Amino acid sequence: MNTVSRSPRIGRWMELANLVTAGAALLVASVLLILFQFFSLRGALLEDMKVQARIVGENSAAALLFGDSKASRETLAVLEASPSIEAAGLFTLQRAPLASYIRDGQPAIPMPPPELVTDGHRFSINHLEVAQHVKIDGRDIGLVAIRAGLDQLYARLVGYAGLTLVIAAGSLAVAYLLVARMRRAVKSAEAHLDYLAHIDPVTGLPNRHAFNEHLATALDKVDRFGGCVGLLLLDLDNFKIVNDTLGHHSGDSLLEQVARRLMECLRGGDVICRIGGDEFAIIIEPSAASTATNVAEKVLAVLAAPFDLDSHEIYVTASVGISVYPDDAPDLETLTRNADTAMYQAKGRGKNAFEQFHPELDKRVQKRLSLETNLRKALERGELMLYYQPQVSVSNGRLVGLEALLRWNHPELGMISPVEFIPVAEDSGLIVPIGRWVLRTACRQVAQWRDAGLGAIPVSVNLSARQTRDPHLVHDIIGALREVGVPPSQLELEITETVLMDNVHANVDLLHRLQTEGIRLSIDDFGTGYSSMAYLKRFPIDQVKIDRTFVRDIPGDGDDEAITTAIIAMAHSLGLSVVAEGVETEAQLAFLRDAGCDIMQGFHIAEPSPPEQVTAFLRSCMPIAAAG
Repeated sequence: MNTVSRSPRIGRWMELANLVTAGAALLVASVLLILFQFFSLRGALLEDMKVQARIVGENSAAALLFGDSKASRETLAVLEASPSIEAAGLFTLQRAPLASYIRDGQPAIPMPPPELVTDGHRFSINHLEVAQHVKIDGRDIGLVAIRAGLDQLYARLVGYAGLTLVIAAGSLAVAYLLVARMRRAVKSAEAHLDYLAHIDPVTGLPNRHAFNEHLATALDKVDRFGGCVGLLLLDLDNFKIVNDTLGHHSGDSLLEQVARRLMECLRGGDVICRIGGDEFAIIIEPSAASTATNVAEKVLAVLAAPFDLDSHEIYVTASVGISVYPDDAPDLETLTRNADTAMYQAKGRGKNAFEQFHPELDKRVQKRLSLETNLRKALERGELMLYYQPQVSVSNGRLVGLEALLRWNHPELGMISPVEFIPVAEDSGLIVPIGRWVLRTACRQVAQWRDAGLGAIPVSVNLSARQTRDPHLVHDIIGALREVGVPPSQLELEITETVLMDNVHANVDLLHRLQTEGIRLSIDDFGTGYSSMAYLKRFPIDQVKIDRTFVRDIPGDGDDEAITTAIIAMAHSLGLSVVAEGVETEAQLAFLRDAGCDIMQGFHIAEPSPPEQVTAFLRSCMPIAAAG
């Protein structure tokens, strides 16, 4: 507070100091100009008097030579025209006065002393005296002396000095006004910049910079006076969909409405900030875990009502993470990170929820970071490998193909489940280079089996959501096939329903390009997502795979039996073949055979195995049947 209150006072003192400095500089400059003018005027007067003396001497030479006083007085009378001249005189070589000129009321000029004659002129405070020899043919015949008053010089100097000082004062006043105006402009600009630096232009809330300052201040209060501070990080669920479908203007309008609702439901002392695209932060002080939880419940409740966006009624939920200082974190960075961790945990639970941070969450985050770090090195170190699971015809048991399944054998942790590392690869973007490696490796293995005389074995490979957005995907697939001479018809790509529906238009185009190249396409985990006849008709696919969750409890579970039978019938009506995953018993196989399923895979036939074991399996199998 002291620093803030002193700032204007310091600014005023600085402004006064600058003004005084400028005034002193102008005063010094004015004095120098006045002195320069004084010496200029004095020099001009001296030069004028010397000229007058020379003229008088030349015109009175004859009079001096003949001692003609009358002629000499007439010559001196012409000096009447020079108002500065007070007196003048002509003197013979014997130092006797011959004639003189005296302006009214002025004393006569005496015979000039020798030093004046030698120097030619002499200044006093009020007068200038000039003395010159009068010569004829280079011979001195007398002296002429003139005395001029300095009153007119001083009068002119005073006028000049007054004008100079008036100009200086005017300049100082103008400078002061300009500086004051500039200072106001600078203050206004600083205030505007401060606003831009601390306020989000869309919502009018404090931004991330202001959030960091508010949070640091709140934590400092706790350190000095005790208590605790609650931090809630809030992320809008599916905000990107609103932005992409209705446009950025609607997205901004939604953010404004969300900010308004949040401000209305919070207490006066709570601070709410927009710290990112669809991220908000709420600082609660003083707070406890229970208080922060209550606020989170209020936030979710106030966002439950629909939002009106350009005649569209939009429902938006939020995921909230809670962290309390100093209970959950020792500093600002850790507090923010923990709240962020809790928020993503809430998202992982299905969104529209809040999560209180606890140490177990941090362990999960550290484990995930460690997993991602190791996964980045796994590809380089050759720790990734492909297992293959046979797919056989339900009707005759003949092999129709293999599914390539990714495995990770860590040198210290052993075999890591795909359920653990595939989501990490997807979130981090590592799935793209890993998927490229899977395609090349699967194609090379198929070529090796072909070269070993085991026939043209079809292989299916899974595509992730991130891979479908990779612009180089088709190029990579065709390159992997051509590199080893495997025809496109031997490759089948499996894509889940959820991935297909993520961006329908782009995925339809992608599937058409792949189908044009001759690559077979399959929908994986069918029945767990949209399972719509409408989109099955739109997508150029060849087969569907019934998810293992429907196969697990058949026969016996009436719902799963009905769903499985319906999927098979629907797929066949569209000319698609059907693969059942997770077949583990003879009873399941019998049910699928009776329902008309085409292909099956699962532990009842064979477990996923490394290439060496699959090679032995292939050698023991009957000839490969045509898929579909």
